[in-house]
Amino acid sequence: MNWFLFVLSGCIELVFTFCLGKVSKTLGYERGLWALATASAIAISLMIVTKVLKTLPIGTAYAVWTGIGAVGTVLIGIVFFKEPVSFWRLFFIATLIISIIGLKFASA
Repeated sequence: MNWFLFVLSGCIELVFTFCLGKVSKTLGYERGLWALATASAIAISLMIVTKVLKTLPIGTAYAVWTGIGAVGTVLIGIVFFKEPVSFWRLFFIATLIISIIGLKFASA
């Protein structure tokens, strides 16, 4: 259950990065709403992380959490913000995913 909550926290980090991207591209009250959503996602993610890190190994958990954020952020950039896609970007994202999965199973 803790690993599930931990992955959920990583996914909420992706909400944070998406909202942050929107903050940088909007103006006026809409920008304020995206900024509020960004701050809320950060707070929720950190509350969950703080709770589950009491039972998970910090080294592995932090690597998995940042890996989820890194992979997800690149994919969000590609899908929602029209960032470039190349073979090498996708190759290194795949190696990151394999490494994250490996770390999770190596710590079990």
